[in-house]
Amino acid sequence: MSVMESFEEEVRAAVSAALADMGFPDAEFRTEVPPGESADLAVPCFQMSKAMRKAPAQIAEELASRVPASGHISAVSALNGYLNFTMDGDALVRGTMEDILSSEGAYGSVPANGVRVNLEHTSTNPTGPIHVGRARNPVIGDTLARCLRMRGYDVTTEYYVNDVGKQVVILTWGVNNLDESQVDMTEDRDKTDHKWVAYYRKANSLMESDPEVAEQISDMLRRFEAGDHSVIDTVRETAEGMLGGLKETLAGINVVLDRYTWESTFIADGSARDVVERLKRSKYAGQEDNGAWYLDLKDFGIQGKNTKFTFTRADGTTLYTTRDLAYHLDKFTRADRVIDVLGEDQKLGSKQLCSALEILGCDRQPEPMFYSFVSLPEGKMSTRRGVVVYLDDLIDEAVSRAYEEIEKRRTDLSEERMREIARTVGVGAVRYNILRVQPEKQLVFRWEDALNFDGNSGPFLQYAHARACSMLRKAGAYERCTDPSKLRDEAEVRLAKVLSGFPAVVRDAAEGRRIHLLPAYGHELASAFNQFYAAVPVLGAGDSRDARITLVECVRDVLRNVLQCMGMGAPEEM
Repeated sequence: MSVMESFEEEVRAAVSAALADMGFPDAEFRTEVPPGESADLAVPCFQMSKAMRKAPAQIAEELASRVPASGHISAVSALNGYLNFTMDGDALVRGTMEDILSSEGAYGSVPANGVRVNLEHTSTNPTGPIHVGRARNPVIGDTLARCLRMRGYDVTTEYYVNDVGKQVVILTWGVNNLDESQVDMTEDRDKTDHKWVAYYRKANSLMESDPEVAEQISDMLRRFEAGDHSVIDTVRETAEGMLGGLKETLAGINVVLDRYTWESTFIADGSARDVVERLKRSKYAGQEDNGAWYLDLKDFGIQGKNTKFTFTRADGTTLYTTRDLAYHLDKFTRADRVIDVLGEDQKLGSKQLCSALEILGCDRQPEPMFYSFVSLPEGKMSTRRGVVVYLDDLIDEAVSRAYEEIEKRRTDLSEERMREIARTVGVGAVRYNILRVQPEKQLVFRWEDALNFDGNSGPFLQYAHARACSMLRKAGAYERCTDPSKLRDEAEVRLAKVLSGFPAVVRDAAEGRRIHLLPAYGHELASAFNQFYAAVPVLGAGDSRDARITLVECVRDVLRNVLQCMGMGAPEEM
């Protein structure tokens, strides 16, 4: 337990005792880190006001009079309905530095808790390259997985490959029936996903205009559902080719998934058909005049036309929704918790899925994490219409711009080293820009924002890490020192306070799925570090030299962990 977590426990115990003394032993309260420098921890008293029948300001004043300064608590005060606590400065500085140094690089991590988490993310249809509109999913999913692992969870990340639906069959028809002269091969990138998307667009266009092509594609779909292995194998081969390109793109932004599960598996093993038969026996099941089966979900809080959840077509074949039910039942056998990272357009589908699982008698539910899509200033992106900015192009542009900046500043580096740093910085800029906006909020993609290398950006954090590494190299030998009497400057104490907050940030990012807290914290830490070395000398600090160099070592370690949590490289020079 970190020193700040110990302080929080002391605060909670002191407030609980004071509430019991006031006759409210069961009153619920929470702690939070207040903005600015007013206190180290605060208890908002507003939520207690109704039960205690007192104004929040009065509650805070009474509590302040009953909570003594003791242990790590050096001061207690009330202000505008908040009960504020200040931690003993020496304990904060010494305790934080010792926590970081004793963790041996793992500050912010906790021991394994034995809880298995299945985290599904990305799962984009294998019909074209990943575009920026969908780039939030893998970055959010991968970052959340990293945070959960730091919090002790046994995490398996998973990609659900759609190799059954109409879109991938259209792609397969195009790849196997068209040649290059019939498609608009505007892509010059030597990757399968970029080359084959042209076949998908042309096949989609022909299907809409040519009844014969439409019938051939429909026939492939029927044969696939009927278990025709020649069709299944052909479609799988196409999907695998596309998936290879998608994996390469994901690796380019430091995303590697642990497991790939194919949708067709649940047709081949009969589990999707088993779900159909179980749903048909439900009291909520009904059949349309054309033979399609559905669930009536009005008793589950779903209204209007959306109450009908169709789980077979008129010809009896299964739908994506049916196979998704089989997939989730399978995931529940492999994990204690199931998290799905989904676009905001899947909110209804997720609710319908959870209702159907309940009807099937499943006592568990997936935990959805929704995000808003990325759009262009002129509107939504669409692979089918060809209105896109591909993630590969964004990465290349980011790396190119990073290289230009490095080339201006570092004539002493080899070409290979400059290219290596440029990729680290460029990819970091992309991931940071995606993460800094709260997932539920809309993100409009603009090149000038995505590739911003100044201010609130990924390169700002990476440069702070590189600066810390440089200072440690120049320092040479030193003896670790955590003596707070050597670190009295306001900038030093503030820096230690910011460092102390990292474990709580990881906790909130993982448990509350608030991953946007990471870039905000990283920016705060890098800024506090800049203010520290601008305010006091480090290498020529006399009696304080070892203590200040030790503080720099702590900053380096925590910045590295912040960057790793966000899936960004931590360069030692820039």
